[in-house]
Amino acid sequence: MHTSIRKDTRREVESIIPLDDLERVTRDEVLHWIDSGADLWRIEKPATPDRHLVSYFPLIDGDYLLLVDHINAGLWLPTGGHIEPGEHPRATVLREVTEELSIQGEFLREHPVLVTSTVTVGKTAGHTDVSLWYALRGRRTMELVYDRSEFRSARWFHKDDIPWEHTDPQLHRFVRKVYADGMLM
Repeated sequence: MHTSIRKDTRREVESIIPLDDLERVTRDEVLHWIDSGADLWRIEKPATPDRHLVSYFPLIDGDYLLLVDHINAGLWLPTGGHIEPGEHPRATVLREVTEELSIQGEFLREHPVLVTSTVTVGKTAGHTDVSLWYALRGRRTMELVYDRSEFRSARWFHKDDIPWEHTDPQLHRFVRKVYADGMLM
């Protein structure tokens, strides 16, 4: 079931050029997990299976990133969401950006920038999100309409002023990678 989406998801992960040894190891582990035949998608809330795919998609406008104050996690996070069974990770991005921010998504790059595997915190702590990080074009002038059932607020942060102690532990790696490879020029 979902054989072609599993192959497409594998290609998404393979397309990532690792930033460092940590990402190289993570990418190889994720590819092995995909090839194992294990369930990749969350099939029951909050966390079944306890390791599943997520698409993160920070909106970027120059040196600024949009973060949301996530109610369940209790952290400032990029927008993102769980990949539904049989859904391509990029389709998740386009669906979730509409649901969470009421906008159409515009990719800065078609494929993901980063892959991470992180144990979650907050109200649904303890499971592992395997996250494909995409970069979307944002505009600081846009009206911020966000899902108030999921987020307390939404705010643009300068890349040097992100509240690192209150965000995803991998966000600094995404920021470093995005700004180092010149994808925003």
